[in-house]
Parts: sequence; C-alpha cells; structure tokens
Amino acid sequence: MEHLFSERVKKAKASEIREILKLTQQPEIISFAGGLPAPELFPIEEMKAVTLKVLETMGKDALQYSPTEGYDPLREKIAMRMAKQGVHAQKEDILITSGSQQGLDFTGKVFINPNDYVLCESPSYLGAINAFKAYECQFKEIDTDSDGMIMSHLESIINQTENVKYIYVIPDFQNPSGRTWSLERRKALVEIANKYNLVIIEDNPYGELRFEGESQPAVKSLDTEGRVVYLGTFSKTFSPGLRIGWVCASETLLSKYITVKQSADLQSSSISQRELDVFLEDYDLDAHIEKIKKVYKHRRDLMISTMADHFPRQAHYEVPQGGLFAWIELPEQIDAKVLMEKAVARKVAFVPGGSFFPNGGHENTMRVNYSNMPDDKIVEGIIRLGALLKEEL
Repeated sequence: MEHLFSERVKKAKASEIREILKLTQQPEIISFAGGLPAPELFPIEEMKAVTLKVLETMGKDALQYSPTEGYDPLREKIAMRMAKQGVHAQKEDILITSGSQQGLDFTGKVFINPNDYVLCESPSYLGAINAFKAYECQFKEIDTDSDGMIMSHLESIINQTENVKYIYVIPDFQNPSGRTWSLERRKALVEIANKYNLVIIEDNPYGELRFEGESQPAVKSLDTEGRVVYLGTFSKTFSPGLRIGWVCASETLLSKYITVKQSADLQSSSISQRELDVFLEDYDLDAHIEKIKKVYKHRRDLMISTMADHFPRQAHYEVPQGGLFAWIELPEQIDAKVLMEKAVARKVAFVPGGSFFPNGGHENTMRVNYSNMPDDKIVEGIIRLGALLKEEL
C-alpha cells in the first residue's frame, strides 16, 4: 500500500527522542533522555479533589463540546499569568491548544509553503524541527553563543535568503542548549523582524523554571507591531498529561490559528481545561512551581558536580540557570549516536545532539536531562557515562 501514502508522509521520520524513550522504558535503564518532569511532584491528591469538584459542579459542561478558543475563565487566568513576563494580554489574545506541540504544528500549517525557509537557533528543539518539516520547509540555522542568537548572522542570512516566513526561538533555558537570551538580543530580534516584515515564534515551555539570576521579559512583551506569536504550556510547570498549552498572538495572527484548530480537532479537552482552571482557582500554582524549582535546582547541581568529578576534561558544558537540560560538547571524533548504543548497553541513556541541528552535523554533542531521575540514579548514571567517555577518548 506504499503507493497510497502522501509524499509528505513518505518523507516524515519518527522522532528520534520518542524512539529512544521507547528503549528506555526498561526499568533498569537510568534515562537522562526525555524532557520529563518528576512524576513524584505531580499534585495527585489535589487533582483528585479538583476532578470531583468539576464533575459535581459543572459535569455536563465539562463532558460537552466547547468553543475552539478555549474555556474563557482559563484563558483569562493565562492572560493574567503572562503579565509576569511583561505581556499585557486579554483572554481574546489566547487560544488553548493540546500542548504547545500542537501550537508548533499549527505554526507550520499557518505559515509554511513547500520550500519556504524557517530561521532557527543552532541547535534547536527537535520537536519543532519535525513539526515544521512536515510542511516541507527548509531551515537556515543561526549561530548562537551564551547570550542567544547572534544578530549579525541572523540579519546576514535574511539578506541572503528568499521566502523566509518566520524566526523560531526558545529564549529561556533553550532546549537543548539550556542557554538564555540577553535582553539586548531580545530587543534586537524584534527590531530585525520589524525591519524585514517577519514573524517571530517564541516558544517558552521553561521560562518559569529559573533557579538563579535575573528573569528576562518575554520577547512578546517587546512586540511593537503584533508580529510575535508566543507559545506557552503547563506541561513543565504542572502536568504534561493534561495536554494544555496556549498560543498568545495579535488578532490578525491568532484568527488563523483558530481556523486551523477548528479543522484539526475542534477544541482542546473540555474537562482538562476546567480541571486546570479549578486548580488555579483553589490552589497556589506559584507555590507548586517553587517546589519544583527547588528539586530541579538540586538535581542540576548534583548532575553538574558529578560531571565535574567523573567526566574527562575534553567534555565541555555550561551550567544552565534553569530549565531541564544540560548540553555537552565532545571532541569532534566522537559520534554520540555510536556512544548512545554503548551507553544503553551499560543501562544509561541520553539524547545524541545531532538531531537538534536541522541541516545535520554536530554529531559530537549530547543532551542530558536532570529533572526526572532521583539523586542516586543521577550519580550512578553520570559515573557510568563518565567511564564510557574516558574509554572512548
């Protein structure tokens, strides 16, 4: 039946991270591969009470169809939360999505024609790369440093490239590098988008998970012409299982996302939206996030200190100020995909970094996650990786 499939589907590849996660479901494997929150921090007892309250007080509505844009009380709460990042939004600026991954998919559907160009950081988030590739775009990777995307390179690429549609960025604790953009780079990005009439897609799953340092305003807060699309989610700060994310954008842009969602799934889960809204009403999400941050900071510190003790000096990494990931660069002769196979044989897993570069290369890189494993497994897993790296080098 191969001849019946569309050319788009024939070109699609399975997510490498998802395939790795299948492999690491074995309980004996210490996995630093996924971007998984710590399940022991999920507010299970609170959600039992919330679910019962939703069913008892609004069960008929919670189990019914609801508007495409989302549940109004939840949209209002999201708009208020965005004010903490300097974004002055109303509920009319918010579309509820089934996780921010759906927002990425809709972005491709809204903007991309075959062979259009997407500009992104180098490296960039694999889930976004795969979502955009489905719409047959090309990528231009923009050089980055510890302050984010290098603006001179961005402008040079724009001047050399036709059919650029948007610039995709993750300014806070970037996946996979863990880096955070400076305020100057954020301002310059908006100025360049205005100058060349481009859209900015700001993906911010991790912004509230800052352990230290000064918080930066969202790029959306600097938007002067309504050309920044902000993608948010509760997956990393609350629960990925609810699949609640959102798009915040100007009316001109958001209307296109709403139209696309109507044809995709009509709406996000009515009951999940109400459950989250009741939780936000009855409990303190900010206190919950502080609890998460304390645990993740401890695990980050433990992973970094263990790497310092057991990794060879040729392995280079930066200490992220928040988020879920650390990024490691190895000598060029090391192929992290080959290394991954050997690591799994030692019952430890990570994500090879080459997948995060849409145009290939950089196989000597790797991403590790510190949020999901308990202390003893972080130490043991990093010791195993360190021993393997020393052997390879």
